[in-house]
Amino acid sequence: MERGFIEKDLEIMISDTLKELKELKYKRKKIVQKELSLSEKVADKVTETIGSWKFIIIQSVLLFFWIILNITAFVQKWDPYPFIFLNLILSFQSAYAAPIIMMSQNRQADIDRAEAEEDSYVNLKAELEVELLHQKIDFLNNNLIEMKEVLTKRLIRIKKGKNKCDTRSHQSRKEWLDY
Repeated sequence: MERGFIEKDLEIMISDTLKELKELKYKRKKIVQKELSLSEKVADKVTETIGSWKFIIIQSVLLFFWIILNITAFVQKWDPYPFIFLNLILSFQSAYAAPIIMMSQNRQADIDRAEAEEDSYVNLKAELEVELLHQKIDFLNNNLIEMKEVLTKRLIRIKKGKNKCDTRSHQSRKEWLDY
């Protein structure tokens, strides 16, 4: 395979990869920057709140006082021991929180998927560039080996006194190499 053909083929692949990468960046930017609907804003805010230590601590304190007040009867017991009303409230909270959190996670998953595709194309581009560098190094290495062989032959001829060749008189590189 000739060096020029390999470079052109790889350059075409790299340019195609770059075009796809630009399209993916645009797609991701569009997903991230799109105007969020009211439901998406609420889902993000609920997810942010429920996923915080502040929420966990406040909820734990409220549950602790709920249980203590109903066990010790400082006030009238509105929810005696098996705490059925408390279970109902926590079930409602879970029933609504889970789908809202999933909505927010699905939107984040779309953003993550776009970023993963972009990363994949960046890695592909890097792989193609490394391959191109390997081919260039191989080409240079082959040229060095060829030049070494030619110079070795010339040196042997010089040592034997047979160097009658004037490099300027030859028409082409091939003639010079064959001499």
